[in-house]
Amino acid sequence: MEILKNRRLWLGLGLLAGLIYFLTPVTAFAVTTDEITKTIGDFMTNGNGDNAVVNNFILITLLSVIPIILVMMTSFTRTIMVLSFVRNSLGTQQNPPNQVLLGLALFLTFFVMRPVYTDIYDQAIKPYQAQEISQEVVFERSEVRIKEFMYQQTRKKDLELFLDIADEKGKYPSYKEVPLTIMTPAFIISELRTAFSIGFLLFIPFLIIDMVVASILMSMGMFMLSPVMIALPFKLLLFVLVDGWYLVVESLVRSFQ
Repeated sequence: MEILKNRRLWLGLGLLAGLIYFLTPVTAFAVTTDEITKTIGDFMTNGNGDNAVVNNFILITLLSVIPIILVMMTSFTRTIMVLSFVRNSLGTQQNPPNQVLLGLALFLTFFVMRPVYTDIYDQAIKPYQAQEISQEVVFERSEVRIKEFMYQQTRKKDLELFLDIADEKGKYPSYKEVPLTIMTPAFIISELRTAFSIGFLLFIPFLIIDMVVASILMSMGMFMLSPVMIALPFKLLLFVLVDGWYLVVESLVRSFQ
């Protein structure tokens, strides 16, 4: 009986608190249409609006787009895929960890893309900070420099594929006029093909070690012993003796030059 009374007491207190909350007036802060119109006008005007507001808006937009640009329009895709192939071919499962591979791929991307970013800064951002060019020219010069990098790494066959699908083949005399919506997917599938080609070459020596170890174990009648476990030390030893990480990173960096 006491438990039932306590439940009724708590239920009554909860209903009372809810009624007090809903019946208490709450102050609402509204934005007037004049403020909205002024803000939109600041963004639409060129030079008459608040430059700080416009710059903050552009900065927030760029921050939301940077991850996509980093993954799809730089050397990051090929780099992270090749590093993942190295780990899978060794059979070390989670070693190196994902954080290490992502960090290495990120810094290798910064290293490979450094000439591109330097040119963008010298040709676009620096003149804009000196108020020598407009924002439109900044985006145009940056886009052209990124297109130049992607065009150098893209197969003509892949680029012609998307131009043919878009029914725009022969429309653009230079890569500078090709839209990013066509250049980017062509660049991505070219990067995927190159990464898979490198991954195939990485798997061959380790696959040979697995086959040799499996054949030896079968000839000795050790069917219950995992060949992967026995082959792992030999694969690690081979990778260390040939200085594998040096060769992989060197091949990756030089493949973009």
